[in-house]
Amino acid sequence: MDIESYVSDVAHAARAASYAIAGASNETRNRALRSMAESLRERAADIAAANAVDMEQASADGMSAGLLDRLMLDDGRIESMACSLEALADLADPIGRVLEHRTIEGGMDLRRVSVPLGVVAMVYEARPNVTVDAAGICLKSGNACVLRGGSAALHSNKALVATLRAALTRCGLPADCVCAIETVDRAATDALMDLHGVVDVLIPRGGAGLIRRCVERSKVPVIETGTGNCHVYVHETADFARARAIVMNAKTQRTGVCNACESLLVDRSVAHAFLPGMLQELFDAGVVVHADAAARAAAPVDAPEGMIVGADDADWAREYLALEISVHVVEGVDEAVAHVNRYGTGHSECIVADEQAPAGSAAIDRFLTGVDAAAVYANVSTRFTDGACFGLGAEIGISTQKLHVRGPFALDALTSYKYVIRGTGQVRA
Repeated sequence: MDIESYVSDVAHAARAASYAIAGASNETRNRALRSMAESLRERAADIAAANAVDMEQASADGMSAGLLDRLMLDDGRIESMACSLEALADLADPIGRVLEHRTIEGGMDLRRVSVPLGVVAMVYEARPNVTVDAAGICLKSGNACVLRGGSAALHSNKALVATLRAALTRCGLPADCVCAIETVDRAATDALMDLHGVVDVLIPRGGAGLIRRCVERSKVPVIETGTGNCHVYVHETADFARARAIVMNAKTQRTGVCNACESLLVDRSVAHAFLPGMLQELFDAGVVVHADAAARAAAPVDAPEGMIVGADDADWAREYLALEISVHVVEGVDEAVAHVNRYGTGHSECIVADEQAPAGSAAIDRFLTGVDAAAVYANVSTRFTDGACFGLGAEIGISTQKLHVRGPFALDALTSYKYVIRGTGQVRA
């Protein structure tokens, strides 16, 4: 069978299953989620073994440490995926909510009611956790899904999808509520993006190239999940110890994620006081610093060789996804806001300032108001931009676009609505 026919068959199978899942009760969907969680635990050893095959091949292919971290599944991560499914089951039903209710002309009863989108396609790279998160969120919101994972996670995803599908059938739901494109042929992604009218929405998760390709190429409507060139700006009123802790967490807690800090901005008035200690902490953690002239001038005189290098405009716009960071000295909050809005990706941005000092409070207000991003923080690590941290349960992505959804999105983002009108025989004159 050719690729186009194969992908079309998978998507049409999901389409047929979407009607069954849309009509399933919340209790049935929750029972399936808990069954999927239990199946993950039961088959954890098989899933880990499949992941080990992917990890070995990815290492041999020279995959970066940050991406290897995203690919890796161990017992803790498998348990975390199971818990995320159970957490979804505990959330309120997003389907069937009455969003609006009024009586219109002639005494007709009008209700606007939330409904599933239908078929949700996910295109993503070496992130097997997305397989479970996407399947769970789609199931809870009454949607069928078509999963197109990256080739580096092929064996992991096959094991996960087989586990989830078996759990669905045990609960009386069609296995095709969770479908997967199981081929490494890149033409399959193009074929999936052509299925307007079969697939209702496509969500890409991955690097800038993948996202741009989907946005520019897809005939299916796309929810754009963006890359994360995230900044931490240290204002002159900042407590240095607090600022260092936030920067280190945002940069080093996990490097290969989109909400990690990639750029540090520091007020010129405190650069020589703050940067020596900050840069030393970064060096000690193995972080290579791409710094402008002012930041290099404030660096420790005994900086390790190769750990601090010159920066240019390309560095200000780069998502490193590694133990690297750019450092730029600014003249104040207005320049910091302008820099973030020019080079940021609209993801997550942070200011560290003294909220009790008038100048710090004013800077916080200016930054939070002026920065154009999905999440803006004052004195908080950017690592909290996450569906679980925001109380949404497992997220399906973090949107940097402005239409439909923005920031971490989950259940509600995968619903639409329809108008339901009841009458007593009214006709229009």
